[in-house]
Amino acid sequence: MGLAELYQKLTAEQRDFQFGRVGADPLTEGFPRKRVVHAGIDGTPVSPAEAQGIWHELMSRPPTGEPTQTAYIHIPFCKTKCLYCAFFQNGTDQLVEDAYVDRLVQDMEWESASPRLKDGHIHSVFIGGGTPTSLSPANAKRLLATIRTCLPLANDYELTLEGRIHDLIPEKMDVWMAGGVNRMSLGVQSFDTKVRRQVGRLDDKETVLKNLKALEAYNQCVTVIDLIYGLPGQDHEIWKEDLDCLIASGVDGADLYQLNVFDNSDLSKRIAAGALPPAATTKEQAKMFAFARDYLNKRRFRRLSAAHWSQTNRERSLYNTLAKRGVTMFPFGSGAGGHLDGYSTMLYRTIDTYSQAVERHEKPFMALVKQSEVQPLVNCTLEQLEQGYFNVDALVAADGRLTDLKWLYDLWQDQGFVSFNGVLYELTEAGEFWQVNLAQTTVECINYLIKGEETMSLQGVAAQDGDETKAMSEKVLKIITAMKKAKSAGGGPTPEAMAMMTEAMKMLTPEELQEVMKNMGK
Repeated sequence: MGLAELYQKLTAEQRDFQFGRVGADPLTEGFPRKRVVHAGIDGTPVSPAEAQGIWHELMSRPPTGEPTQTAYIHIPFCKTKCLYCAFFQNGTDQLVEDAYVDRLVQDMEWESASPRLKDGHIHSVFIGGGTPTSLSPANAKRLLATIRTCLPLANDYELTLEGRIHDLIPEKMDVWMAGGVNRMSLGVQSFDTKVRRQVGRLDDKETVLKNLKALEAYNQCVTVIDLIYGLPGQDHEIWKEDLDCLIASGVDGADLYQLNVFDNSDLSKRIAAGALPPAATTKEQAKMFAFARDYLNKRRFRRLSAAHWSQTNRERSLYNTLAKRGVTMFPFGSGAGGHLDGYSTMLYRTIDTYSQAVERHEKPFMALVKQSEVQPLVNCTLEQLEQGYFNVDALVAADGRLTDLKWLYDLWQDQGFVSFNGVLYELTEAGEFWQVNLAQTTVECINYLIKGEETMSLQGVAAQDGDETKAMSEKVLKIITAMKKAKSAGGGPTPEAMAMMTEAMKMLTPEELQEVMKNMGK
């Protein structure tokens, strides 16, 4: 059964969710919800009993094939937890941090003698988290020295340190620059003080701009920042001001990310309880994306990937490009992920479990997964779509069973997500916004055409569009507004407000009710 026949047998809901809505505005209503955070296909988990032996055998081989390699190092600490974040693991604790860096260094030293690592070159290192810039100067110095000693860095290496504006102080920046960091990736999210602080960011707008200028004064590293569109309270005017500040900051590049409000997250609970205004809907976010795209294009920013723009020629975004290509990525640190010679890895997220495994001279696997046979084709697909195009002929040349992908992309051309230039399909503005949906459906269609497996699902992540979440937030906001109005007028709660409260109490969690009452006292 081909893709056209598969499409016909699906329900209307499945068609819309996986292939897009027919006849709708492709930008704002192209899909009912965002499908995934990162597109991909599942592999087969390896048993814990086999994992160590497989890894040892892989690392004992000399490198072959693709010469470009990367390393990912995870620092699982944050001073505070941002409400929108799904990656928080541990708060900062100096004693815990010191012991963790001991084990991280030990892990890297142990692997450094392996032929698979030492006999190649590492072209990009990404220190992510968490908040790597939260490391003390002494621990940052130890880690950076270990990277230079244990990893065979290529002459043109990119070493990225991820972190917060709050950590841009001289005693830390001096260590980073001396230690070989040549790229900083900083989570600004918004320059607006109110928007920043209500989602857990520490510094005001003036401090953000001042600290970025202090980093720029070193003139020793590329600086890129993250901005999020769709945050609570971030209307179109504030979003334009964020982009204006991006220009004024003089940074080398920026990632523009769509906010995803995950079900049962701290952010969704605060919104539902009325403590924060609702996040922008996906339809509103689409318009914010289109505005930013036009804004940056007019100012000659270069598009390096689906979410990343460069303002100067210094910014390469090498790690992100290579990661999408699926090149070798050596993982180090609690919560680190990687891939090597047909296997994907995830290391223990619990620091104690990670540390105990390192002490036993074991690779601290939470999971080792044998990648699917279609993974090389998936890598090719994801790399192309990240760059804003898709070459069906290239995929068909790799495997003749994929000719039906032309049917899929012709469908998407009719729907306004792509346009065919005679050689390949280029993403339109709408296609760029919905890129992750297109990518996930494409890789699932590849899996279906080659293996006959229907792996599509109706699970989405854009909870900001969920009717239940939206209705709850609106109901609670009405309650709070009515109660406060009665309070300011010097009277008691109105019958209407009491009726709404009684009804809401049936649906609100104790935590949400607490939030309502807390707001009532303000």
